[in-house]
Amino acid sequence: MLTQEEVVEVKVLARQGKGVRKIARDLGISRNTVRRYLRGAEAQYAARPKRATKLAPYEDYVRARLAAAHPDVIPATVLLRELAEQGYTGGISQLKAFMAPLRRAPPDPVVRFETAPGEQMQADFTTVRRGRDRLVAFVATLGYSRTTYVRFGDDESFPAWEAGLVGAFDYFGGVPQHVLFDNAKPVLLDRDVYGPGRHRWNPQMLALAEQCAFTPRVCRPYRARTKGKVERFNSYLKGSFVVPLAATLRSGGLVLDVQTANREVRRWLDQVANRRKHGTTQARPCDLLVHERQHLQPLPDDVMMRVMPPAPAARVLPFPSIQHPLSVYGELMEATA
Repeated sequence: MLTQEEVVEVKVLARQGKGVRKIARDLGISRNTVRRYLRGAEAQYAARPKRATKLAPYEDYVRARLAAAHPDVIPATVLLRELAEQGYTGGISQLKAFMAPLRRAPPDPVVRFETAPGEQMQADFTTVRRGRDRLVAFVATLGYSRTTYVRFGDDESFPAWEAGLVGAFDYFGGVPQHVLFDNAKPVLLDRDVYGPGRHRWNPQMLALAEQCAFTPRVCRPYRARTKGKVERFNSYLKGSFVVPLAATLRSGGLVLDVQTANREVRRWLDQVANRRKHGTTQARPCDLLVHERQHLQPLPDDVMMRVMPPAPAARVLPFPSIQHPLSVYGELMEATA
């Protein structure tokens, strides 16, 4: 029986063009199981035991012994003898069932630092301004080309994540195979609830992953360096874009807001950030994107229309607006350039 997350991964791999045999081998399950879920079997959560088992008092000991032996594996027969000496009266079948997910957990893919074209995108939020007038930025970076997309907002709710992801896919020209996240609640509800590396994801994020055909991945706790590509860009974004723009607006008595930041950041990405020579790749992200784009999957039109519908035509107000019109910002930028 597969967890809901595993069912989504089966479907995502199938949409990426992987065959039944390849999916079964990658996930460590039978081909018949893959076929059953691709035919429309309902996703099921792995059931948690309703009652404490005989093994329950010794589970932490088993975990510690397996972790200490990693990457080698202690046989269940050896652990059974050790547990029996401590008072365990259960059988080996119960022990093997508990050990199975711990032993077959796939290696964490987030330790990879260089990825193939179209393989991975790293995504995160960074705080620009705290307080009542909060300003945050969603930042997404393609692992191969280092091309980056930025979308500003005032919260980090799931709709903000969804708009950021879909906006990034649209900007890059397609969807990568994997998206690497941090441990944010709109992304991940609980870690390792089905065993090491087997998490409970936010159902909304899983639904988006299935619709767009990407596999969500998550960093290990306290190891943000595994998302180094996007983390390094956050500092560059603040120093090279946010601070200069905010200073320019402040000189005219204005405050950097979401609308202005989003209008200006697109031009900055196109003309500066993604056209600079990257320190690691020694190439311009925009040039590498031409090649990486050929390996991205198409973004479904219905997802794009649902998440980011065309903006309605602006209404003409019957009275003067007390807000600064957009032209004021443009004129200010030109006057202080």
